[in-house]
Amino acid sequence: MRDFRKLCFGVAALALVASAPMASADDQVVSMIQCGDELAEGYDGFIAEWEKNNPGFKVETEVVGWGQCQEKATNLAAAGTPIALAYMGSRTLKQLSENGLIVPFPMTDEEKASYYPHIVDTVSFDGEQWGVPVAFSTKALYWNKDLFKEAGLDPETPPKTWDELYDMAKTIKDKTGTPGFGLTAKSFDNTMHQYLHWVYTNDGQVVDADGNIVLDSPQNLEALQWYKKMVDVAEEGPTAYEQDELTPLFNDAKVAMIEQGPWVRNRVNDDLNWGVALLPQGPKAKGPGTLLITDSLAVFDGTGVEEQAISLAKWLTNPDNQFYYEKTHGLTPLRPVPGVEEMVAEDPTWKPFLDGIEFGGPEPLFTDYQAFQNAMVDMVQSVVIGSKEPADVLSSTASEIEEYK
Repeated sequence: MRDFRKLCFGVAALALVASAPMASADDQVVSMIQCGDELAEGYDGFIAEWEKNNPGFKVETEVVGWGQCQEKATNLAAAGTPIALAYMGSRTLKQLSENGLIVPFPMTDEEKASYYPHIVDTVSFDGEQWGVPVAFSTKALYWNKDLFKEAGLDPETPPKTWDELYDMAKTIKDKTGTPGFGLTAKSFDNTMHQYLHWVYTNDGQVVDADGNIVLDSPQNLEALQWYKKMVDVAEEGPTAYEQDELTPLFNDAKVAMIEQGPWVRNRVNDDLNWGVALLPQGPKAKGPGTLLITDSLAVFDGTGVEEQAISLAKWLTNPDNQFYYEKTHGLTPLRPVPGVEEMVAEDPTWKPFLDGIEFGGPEPLFTDYQAFQNAMVDMVQSVVIGSKEPADVLSSTASEIEEYK
C-alpha cells in the first residue's frame, strides 16, 4: 500500500484561473496544471500547434497560484484522479516516484546533451529522468560599489575567493559600520540553499553519483565553518532573514553584498551603484560554482495519456519554445542556444549566472525532501547561533539524512 502521508497536505479549494476550450466528445483530454497567475506567455500558441499535430487530443490547462499548484497536483494523484502533466519543483520528483505517482520521462542522449552541464542531474536518479526541466535559476554575488569605495576598496573588483569575501566584508563593516554580507539563516529553504552555495563553490557534494550520502566531507566541513565565520561580518540576527528579505537591505545600502538569483537584477533601485559577479570560490574549488535549481514538468501515472503528456512536455520545452519562455520570464537559460550569446551581449549582467554552471550542483533529491531540508536548516542554524560545533553537527546531520534518501 502506498503511504501518502508525506505527500498529502489536505486538498485546497482552488479556482480555475485559466483553461483551454473544452474538448469535444471525440477528443481525449491531456490535462495540465501550471503554476502562476496566468498561462505562460506563448503557451497558448505552443499548445494549439501541438494539438494540430496530435489530432484526437485536446489540452485542458488550469493555472493555479504558486502556493497551491504543486499541492493540488499531488493531492489529485494521491486520490486516484491524477492530472496528466503538472509543473513541479524538481526536488519533489524522487518522492513522487517512490510513491508511484509519476512515470519516467525518457530522454535521448542527444536531448540530455543539449542542456548545460548538470541540468539533467536535477531530475535524475536510479539511472532515469523523472521530469523535464522547465525553469532554471542560478546564483551570483551582488555588490554595492559605493560602499566598496567608501571603505577604501576598489569598487570595480568584487571578491573572487572566500578569503577575499570575508576580508572585504570585514573592511566594509569596520570602516563604514554597514554589514559587509547578507547571511540567510531563517527557518526557510534558502538557508539550506545558502549552505549549498558554499558546498558547490568548494567542490563539495551532498549525494554522489552512486546515490551515497557524502555530506560529511572535508569540503563540506570547510563550507560550514565558513558559514559560521561570515556571521561576524553579516547583518545582526541572521536567523531572522531569508534570502528575499535581504534584497531590501541591499537596496537600502544596509548590507554591502548578497547572493541572489538573476531576477534581483530587475529589483535593484535605480539609484544604487551595483555590480554582479560569480560566487566567490573556496579553497578546494576546481572552478566557479553555483546552486542549480530547476522546476520541471512531471507526467503523472494513471491517466491513459502518459505518452501524449510526455510529447506535450517535450514540445513546450524544446530549445526554441523553452528559450522564448525563459526570455519572457527572466530565467537562466537551460541550454546554450544561439540566442544566449546575444542575450549576454545585450546585458552583460547575465554572464555570472551562466559561468558558474559548469562546476555547479543540484538540489539533492530525497524521498522525504522536507525532512532532509529541515535537517539541513537546523544544522546551519545551530552553527550560526553557536550551539553546536561544525564538525559535530555535520557528522550527525549526515547520519540523520540517510533515513530520508
